[in-house]
Amino acid sequence: MTEHSLTASHVVEYDYTRSLGPVLSHFVTGLRDRVVRGTRTKSGRVIVPPLEFDPDTYEDLGADALVDVGEAGVVTSWAWVHEPRPSHPLDQPFAWVLVQLDGADTPLLHALDAGGEDAVSTGMRVQVRWAQDRVGGIRDIACFEPEGAS
Repeated sequence: MTEHSLTASHVVEYDYTRSLGPVLSHFVTGLRDRVVRGTRTKSGRVIVPPLEFDPDTYEDLGADALVDVGEAGVVTSWAWVHEPRPSHPLDQPFAWVLVQLDGADTPLLHALDAGGEDAVSTGMRVQVRWAQDRVGGIRDIACFEPEGAS
């Protein structure tokens, strides 16, 4: 008796379009216009990226709670990427960083183009490098760079 295996050709994908809602729509529209926005909670904390609901009280914050924050800030944590993957935002070695922007109380995760691992440190000041063509998405921030680099 010959055994045969059952096979099927398929591709595993998670193809979906996320609807942003009123708060994140304002956030990405701001990025398109070179403005970073966060949400001010009832206790006064500013969260970036913005949230629709206060994480402490669960109250609806809505678009009225949006505030602009700075384009520069401080690296609170980082990890170096020696060999970028095709899906990464930069095609040369870079750092993933958590950046607490001026005026924000929480950090934002993004890429840092520092030129080399030795140039990155916790506490360093960085600034947004805007993408040349902005469309209303997180990649409108091309990456961060050391403050004063441009």
